[in-house]
Amino acid sequence: MRRTTIIRCFIFAIIAVALLPIRAQADGWPTARPIRFIIPYPPGGASDVTARILGAKLSESLKTPVVVENRPGANGIIALEAVAKADPDGFTILMANLGPNAINAVVYKKLPYDPVKSFSPITLTTIVPQVLLVTPKLHIKTVQELIAYAKTHPGKATFASAGVGSSNHLSGELFNAMAGIKMLHVPYKGDAPSMVDVMAGVVDVALPTVIAATPNINSAVAVTSSKRVPSLPDLPTVSESGLPGFEAVSWGGVMAPAGTPTTIINRLNVEINSILKQPDVAQKLTSIGAQIVASTPEEFAAYLRSEIDKWGKVARDNNITLD
Repeated sequence: MRRTTIIRCFIFAIIAVALLPIRAQADGWPTARPIRFIIPYPPGGASDVTARILGAKLSESLKTPVVVENRPGANGIIALEAVAKADPDGFTILMANLGPNAINAVVYKKLPYDPVKSFSPITLTTIVPQVLLVTPKLHIKTVQELIAYAKTHPGKATFASAGVGSSNHLSGELFNAMAGIKMLHVPYKGDAPSMVDVMAGVVDVALPTVIAATPNINSAVAVTSSKRVPSLPDLPTVSESGLPGFEAVSWGGVMAPAGTPTTIINRLNVEINSILKQPDVAQKLTSIGAQIVASTPEEFAAYLRSEIDKWGKVARDNNITLD
């Protein structure tokens, strides 16, 4: 009898030990190995701020370290290639963005990964509107005044961008097309130097994100989103200012390498969307002009395809290509 009891205790002990990994996976992430959260930009921008907020919270909820890794360069290609070639095990995720994930897909003739097939969407986190920033030297206060100026100064009106093929380059060309004007494109190496020249009157217009434009927001005449930005309630949209249907926004989202198991994608989706709804997170993101989305993986995938189609037409119509 005693021998039988010992055998039973031994069996129960083995079962208990075997169940420990299962319980650990249910409570947290499978192991204590860090998750790499890769950002295709240097520190300080909207993607970096968003990723660091999410990373810190995700580390708490998964009980696993999340290491934010900035991998700037080549318009985001370096970062996206690193994620595309990473093991699809949930330990490498990407802070996706309009430029690297949608615009690169239509302006580059060749990429070292497939913009759609190489990634598994997790969630569309935020939308970040751009603003139509006009040099104070023109004393222009509305979208209609800007359009009128451009029409009466053909070949003279100019708009700046962060570079050829950048999101605000294409936004400017979309504005040209919908307004029936042709402002001359002047590319810069980033938003910061372009805004310096706009404020100085060297260039007439720029379309930086709300976040980038904060120091110069008094010179903005409109936001490019379909709805007004809560933190800037008095700034009208381009659409309500005479160009119905105009929308040109940056956005952020989280992706994983293609082939990442659905169970991991769904778990990350639930965790990140829950984080986005936390009051302190929502306050931090909306205070810098971001609009929280928190989508399903399927909704994010459909949105990405629609963005590639939209900006692909703008790129083709204006013969915008990069090698």
